[in-house]
Amino acid sequence: MYPRFMQLRLDDVDVMIATLLQGNAKLTHAAIAGHVNLSPSACLRRIRRLESNGLITGYHARLNRALTQQSTTVFVEVSLSQLDEEARDEFETAVARVGQIVNCHFVAAEFDYYLQVWTDGTAGYEALHREVLTKLPYVVSVRSRIALRTILERGARLERPEI
Repeated sequence: MYPRFMQLRLDDVDVMIATLLQGNAKLTHAAIAGHVNLSPSACLRRIRRLESNGLITGYHARLNRALTQQSTTVFVEVSLSQLDEEARDEFETAVARVGQIVNCHFVAAEFDYYLQVWTDGTAGYEALHREVLTKLPYVVSVRSRIALRTILERGARLERPEI
């Protein structure tokens, strides 16, 4: 099965528009129109269609993590005592309230959830581990891996599968 964007019937111009916006969300529709050889109004209509169809879900500023006291990345494996729907819902709701947790994945592994955490150094993570992570609902095990350096960090990309 192809990704959802294939169901949107995107043409090459749509892909180019989405790619340009991923690279710089501050581009005006007139500037994008110049890159894709459309009139500004036609380009704006396409952008609005990509937004209304759910391909473009928002526009974000990427902040310098070192200046926001979130320079340390920690990957956390979490195991729960039980995995029924109530336990998962309660855990996931609690995780969503923790600002330092930037990603949470329910996984098929030796553990149940994989979290990505951004903190202010190892002391910041130690406090988060002690005061928050180990006290989340149903948590029985927390294993952590501290990233030494981030090599690449980017969002979803729009690519067409080879047919």
